[in-house]
Amino acid sequence: MTTAATDSQGSGAHPRFVEALRELGLDDVHPRIRRFPDATRTAAEAAAAIGCELSQICKSLIFAADGVPVLVLMDGASRVDVDLVREALGAEKVTRARADVVRETTGYAIGGVPPFGHRTATRVLADRSLLDHDVVWAAAGTPYTVFPMRPKDLIAHAGAALVDVREHTS
Repeated sequence: MTTAATDSQGSGAHPRFVEALRELGLDDVHPRIRRFPDATRTAAEAAAAIGCELSQICKSLIFAADGVPVLVLMDGASRVDVDLVREALGAEKVTRARADVVRETTGYAIGGVPPFGHRTATRVLADRSLLDHDVVWAAAGTPYTVFPMRPKDLIAHAGAALVDVREHTS
């Protein structure tokens, strides 16, 4: 599998994501993108590579709500409760989206989906647990790149609705 072409500043971030940063006026984020020699496809791999808490990783997960893709932003230490997503959206059925749907909707492969800069406009939900941190880390369009951002800014730039969709274990 090949990775996306390196952007002009050499961060290794996906060019579509770099363009999204530019369009959003987030040029200050670009120099803070970190590239790792090994993939950080999982939240645990990303946290280990960065040296941060697992919950400081912002996972970008695509679900299908009544067949329509929706992005859920969740802290890396938690799981999404699909029933809570269904309730938040007023949907009949919510399932994890297939890999081809993720790529078609976002323009990125699973493990590198950023919270914004997608190929198509998608409804976005962000779990409140992200607000527990001063900074969270999210994918920059490839499984090898991440960027830091204040959670409130990340949620705002993603156009996300703040919800409680974290799975609670009893």
